[in-house]
Amino acid sequence: MAKAIHSMIRVLDEARSIDFYDRAFGLKIADRLDFENFTLVYLRNPENDFELELTVNKGRAEPYDLGDGYGHLAFVVDDLDAEHARFEAEGLAPRKLVAFAPGGPGTDPIARFFFVADPDGYQIEVLQRAGRYQ
Repeated sequence: MAKAIHSMIRVLDEARSIDFYDRAFGLKIADRLDFENFTLVYLRNPENDFELELTVNKGRAEPYDLGDGYGHLAFVVDDLDAEHARFEAEGLAPRKLVAFAPGGPGTDPIARFFFVADPDGYQIEVLQRAGRYQ
């Protein structure tokens, strides 16, 4: 059986990205591998061993074109409202809270969430822990 171990994104400013993922999601550096042309920084938190790999290409000055293929990363939290307020207080500019109820008005939502963009524009969904989102 395969096990997912990390997702990789390219970032322009290592320090800015590490600060964002630490303040937003409590991700800390688990490992850092420095090579001649690039650096790999692996971030994780105590919740699990899945890591976010930041690739920093040395000498890159222009932002990455994210294209139209990237979707989003997702994190689950115990108290969505409190996290949304914390993100606002941290100046992380979360978007509005959404209750996704595809059955229409009056039906129970299947998910509550908000999105936030990291310093490079990668979209991140923050979901209330419930149902299939554990």
